[in-house]
Order: sequence, then C-alpha cells, then structure tokens
Amino acid sequence: MDAYEIRQEIRNGRHKNTTSGLANDNVQANLVVLPKAYAFDFLLYALRNPTPIPIIEVLEDGKCNSRFAKDSDIRTDIPFYNIYKNGTLVDTVEDVKDIWQDDFVSFLIGCSFTFEDALMKGDISLKHIEQNKNVAMYKTNIPTERAGIFHGNMVVSMRPIKKNLVDKAIEITSQFKDMHGGPVHVGDPRAIGIEDITKPDYGDSIDIADDEVPVFWGCGVTPQNAILQAKPSIMISHKPGHMFITDINNEAFKEE
Repeated sequence: MDAYEIRQEIRNGRHKNTTSGLANDNVQANLVVLPKAYAFDFLLYALRNPTPIPIIEVLEDGKCNSRFAKDSDIRTDIPFYNIYKNGTLVDTVEDVKDIWQDDFVSFLIGCSFTFEDALMKGDISLKHIEQNKNVAMYKTNIPTERAGIFHGNMVVSMRPIKKNLVDKAIEITSQFKDMHGGPVHVGDPRAIGIEDITKPDYGDSIDIADDEVPVFWGCGVTPQNAILQAKPSIMISHKPGHMFITDINNEAFKEE
C-alpha cells in the first residue's frame, strides 16, 4: 500500500500497530498539538533543539490537513494518540476529533523512521523491524536548551548495530539532519543516564548481541518528556512509535 492507502487503513481502524517499516520510502512524522498560547514557546524550544525536535510543518488555527499528505486529517490518521492534561498522561485514543479546538497549533516533527529505510538499503539490519517490535526509546541525562516553559532532558531511540557497521550507520544517518541526523551517543548507555538497557521508557526491549553495540539517536518523543515539566493545560501527541505518514519521499530530506 502507498502512504495514502495506509492513512486510510489507520483512519478506519484497520491498522492499530506501530508504523515502523510501513511505506518505507515515505517520511513519517511525530506530532505535537498545543493551544496557541503555548505555540511560540514550543516553536522556540524546537528551534533551539533541532536534533531531537526537527520541525517539518506547522498547522495553525485548528487546521488538520497536512500539505504534505493528500486528503489527510491529523486528528484521525495516526494509529494512537496520547492526551496530556497539566503534564499528566490522561488517555490514549484512536482519534482526537471530539476534543479538537479551533486554537490548536500542530507541529509535525521529523522521525528517525525516515533514515531507517536508508540504513536497510545500506544492508544494515534493524532488529525491531525484523522482530515486528516498536523501536526502544529511553529518557537520558542529556539536557535540552530551555525555551519559555519547555525544558527537560532528551529522549533517544536505540538500535543495536553490528560493530563493524557503526561507522557506516553514522555516515548514512548524518545525511538526514532534519530527521534527527547522526547518533548523539554510541556505546555505554550509562554514560547518558540509562541504567538498564533492557527496560526502555517507551517502545519494546531489543536484545543486543555480543557483536553489536547500542547506538542512540535524538528522538521526537523528547517533547512528551518536556510536557511533564511544562504542564500545559492540554497537549496531544502521537503514541511513541505510531507516526503520521506523509507523501514526501525520504530522499527529499537527504543531504549529500
């Protein structure tokens, strides 16, 4: 199925799983939706922290149709949404039409699923896709730069990479600067505040073999961590691993 058909499957409740590995040639996006009163602070926060929060589109005044996705509706075209109120996760739902507000500003944020396609085309296997799991994501001790009410530490995604292919993985992903770019850390997870690699904060645990090393990239779940600190009246986001699939080809974000 192409990206449009997958969005229809999601909208109609026929796909309720992670979007990793779907429409591999298409850019996938994280979602953050906030009332207008918080939008400038969040945009500034993203601009100051482009590695975990690379903005690819902003929809203002309650608009819900992305110009990068034909006949799309960001209120329905993601498998699951997390709803936060005053910094607390209160619900996870399949669509957010019932709580949509005219003053909502929506941010679509680049996703590492884009460079996963490039990694696989470069003969670098990805265990979470092979095992039909969500990518493992962790809170870290890496600080982000504050903007207004938004602050907190970075969230990272982790993929076990064969030791002899780490340099190649760095080279490939560094070409996608607007999709988190190259890794923020390679190796010992404790160096970035992860005490137990077998217990991710989001997603699924992925085994790391003796000939592999954990490689960590900035992650678009970082704003959800910041929400715990900022405590806006309401925020809507994607459930980690469940993305908005656009019609944009991944190659559009590749830098030589």
